[in-house]
Amino acid sequence: MDLAGRRIWVVGASSGIGAALAQELCRRGAQVAVSARRADALKEVAGEWMTAVPCDITDRDSVRQAAVEVVAELGGIDIAVLSAGYWKQMGEFDVESFHRHTEVNLGGMANCLGELIPRMKAQRAGMIVGISSVAGYRGLPGSEAYGATKAAQINLLEALRARLRPDGIDVLTVCPGFVETEMTEDNTFPMPFMVKAPEAARAIADGMANQSARIVFPWQMALLMKFAKFVPDRLWAIALTPRS
Repeated sequence: MDLAGRRIWVVGASSGIGAALAQELCRRGAQVAVSARRADALKEVAGEWMTAVPCDITDRDSVRQAAVEVVAELGGIDIAVLSAGYWKQMGEFDVESFHRHTEVNLGGMANCLGELIPRMKAQRAGMIVGISSVAGYRGLPGSEAYGATKAAQINLLEALRARLRPDGIDVLTVCPGFVETEMTEDNTFPMPFMVKAPEAARAIADGMANQSARIVFPWQMALLMKFAKFVPDRLWAIALTPRS
């Protein structure tokens, strides 16, 4: 698929992967609209080349209004990238933190899908790109909330890929490893095979152009997570038990 001329809405584009991807898509000739809560940061990313539409994905009315504005500005939506996310490491189990993760990562994605799917069905074409994470592949201490929502996103996007095929809608699941962004800059634990946001953006844009079903990057992390899926549950728990 040639991305040049495609009308693309990137949600969660005020920083990190979303911002880098929006810029990469512009370089490839796409018409891009960007959304996020932080209006000032969003305008900085958009510059003169993109349409900036502030939006809080946890608010259905806000998402609905943003979708209307994006369609009015671009003339439609060919591709939507759902990149908004929330991450906070857990020490002790934190119920409030858990609910915040689900509100943003799952509820926010659902709010966006609720606006996008009917529109793309009506035009009998489209692509939905969901930014999940390799954290959804196996349970990791400290990532109980984030990992659970990312696993749910992977499952949700896989189900939609099958359901929406007859309507001409592609679904791409993106599972990055560690990417150097605001979200990871305060992490104190080891982050192997870290890549920079522009490198991640190029990998995602290539996946979109190739109409892939799922991409995992970098390749070292993809290989590691494939291996991790085959580790027995008890052995996985023993290997990750915190040492006193």
